[in-house]
Amino acid sequence: MGKKLHRTLRSLTADPDNSLNLRNIKYLPRWVVFLIDIGLVAISSLCTAFILLDLTSNVYGLIDMADKGVIILLINIFFFYVFKTYAGIIRYSSNIDALKLLLATLSSFFTLLLINLITSLVVNQKVFLFGALLINLWISFSLLFLFRLAVKQIYEYFKFVQKDEKLINAVILGADENAISIAGALDIEHPRRFKIVGFLSNEKHNKSIRLLDKPVLKYGKNVHEEAKSLKADAVVFSENKFSAEEKFKIVENCLENGLSVYNAPLVSTWGEDKPIAQKVQSLQIEDLLDREPINLDVQNKIDQLTGKTILVTGGAGSIGSEIVRQVAEYNPKRLIILDQAETPLHNIQLEIEAKFPDLDYKCIICDVGNYKRLELMFINNKIDVIYHAAAYKHVPLMEQNPHEAVFVNISGTKNLADLALKYKAGHFVMVSTDKAVNPSNVMGASKRAAEMYVQSLYHSQLREGTETTKFITTRFGNVLGSNGSVVPLFKKQIEKGGPLTITHPGIIRYFMTIPEACQLVLEAGAMGKGGEIFVFDMGEPVKIMDLAIKMIKLAGYEPDKHIKIRITGLRPGEKLYEELLNDECKTLPTHHKKIMIGQDVVRDFELISSKIDDIIKSANKLKSEKVVARLKELIPEFISNNSSFQKLDKVEINSGAK
Repeated sequence: MGKKLHRTLRSLTADPDNSLNLRNIKYLPRWVVFLIDIGLVAISSLCTAFILLDLTSNVYGLIDMADKGVIILLINIFFFYVFKTYAGIIRYSSNIDALKLLLATLSSFFTLLLINLITSLVVNQKVFLFGALLINLWISFSLLFLFRLAVKQIYEYFKFVQKDEKLINAVILGADENAISIAGALDIEHPRRFKIVGFLSNEKHNKSIRLLDKPVLKYGKNVHEEAKSLKADAVVFSENKFSAEEKFKIVENCLENGLSVYNAPLVSTWGEDKPIAQKVQSLQIEDLLDREPINLDVQNKIDQLTGKTILVTGGAGSIGSEIVRQVAEYNPKRLIILDQAETPLHNIQLEIEAKFPDLDYKCIICDVGNYKRLELMFINNKIDVIYHAAAYKHVPLMEQNPHEAVFVNISGTKNLADLALKYKAGHFVMVSTDKAVNPSNVMGASKRAAEMYVQSLYHSQLREGTETTKFITTRFGNVLGSNGSVVPLFKKQIEKGGPLTITHPGIIRYFMTIPEACQLVLEAGAMGKGGEIFVFDMGEPVKIMDLAIKMIKLAGYEPDKHIKIRITGLRPGEKLYEELLNDECKTLPTHHKKIMIGQDVVRDFELISSKIDDIIKSANKLKSEKVVARLKELIPEFISNNSSFQKLDKVEINSGAK
């Protein structure tokens, strides 16, 4: 019989076109709740009257029963309105709603007692029996409360009857207020994804303790054991107190034992844009690679940026656009965003308009290799600070097109540096890369040549004793989420079902987040006195093979079973590992423990400038081998790796031997 009723209810409610489909009923209108409450009070009054008539004939006859009922209704209506008992969404009723009902019914009770007192003083007769008022209070509150409880439970029941939802049994990692809020939100969310079966805490609790009527267990090194004991299939992180290393160990333990891992944001960051359940997402590899945030001096950046005209080249790229966002927070006098990519520049323009409506900004489409166009910009704007992030950065592409690397990375930097000096810009901050250290490819060599030019230019001006632009370089490794980085590539490959392509099983890289990288750039611009190369503490290097395996597991798959990993071989110019300093370079500490100053040997500006002019001339003739050969003359440590240009190194070695 029960199964038959269940099937009947399912057939009545599952059809989206059915009028009984409760999924489409968001909430009862206030006036409906108000009328139902009045009806329940009327029923309560009738029940009280019948109880009295059955128990005693000694009732006060000052007014008849109907009038008494009207008085009770009117007083209850007044206090329902005062306490807004009808205003809440019933399926989300809480203790606050129960308290409002109690206050409303108690207020009605005491008001009726007051009427009794007044009539007994005036006409020496009461209107209501005290016992009748107590019975009415009890019945009316019970009916009102049970009505809300019944609606809530019926809604929960029909929510499951209407759709065969396969819920994920999950435990919440944490037992604080945030964890409780997440569990509560996931339990009432519709449609549901998770069935919360308990909480895991690293603090010692009494075994009988429960939260939201769910057990709380203490976990040790093996989180999966406690999770499995609660028959959980997933773990939801609710705390941000774990270090990257701790989180990594927990995730590794869960993944190796068949548990999915999800991440829930802090309750304070929840918005109204989408349901709570959708905010609980699979843990991303970025969450495990994150390091402690760097705390930098805000005041020095306020002094440098507020009320100044700032130029950001490459302002539509992944690094440049984040620099734009961070600079905009400091209320510059004017922000100039320069890039040659039309669509990304249009996108950042729309974003700036939306987020910073009062900001004076200008978007300029321009190639940094176009000296005349750049000079016109300098003539029309008194630029105070330049953040130079425009560059070609893809190693294999630049290996195939070395002249293009020269046009943008070398000639573009030279153009900007010369114009910054000519038009007396205060600071010039260049974004460089760890690939410029002992370069093994054209891209890295072109960035090293650009570093050498701006450094030697600064020191030559310093020796002449002239007031000069402060040329500063920042150097860091791979940036998570940047255009062309390995993490977005792996994500796309996983979405397509694989395979994940890795160039070499032993390849190692440093990683940092885009906001971190841009914080470094701003800090360098503020603290730099000129001529420095700022190097960031990148933390521990990451083996790309381990990264791929973790990302596959986090996506819920088994490496080499569901998604294959394919080794493709090192690309032209690619190294197994990157360096932040070369053998000749020493470091000096700064006021921040994570930022160091690399002291490279500064070459003679006239020599550097002459050789760079020769490189640019060769590039203009589109002679790739000649371009690379001249780069190797300028940068002796540039030894090509896995590239067609390796033969140039052999020529140099042989000629050196002779």
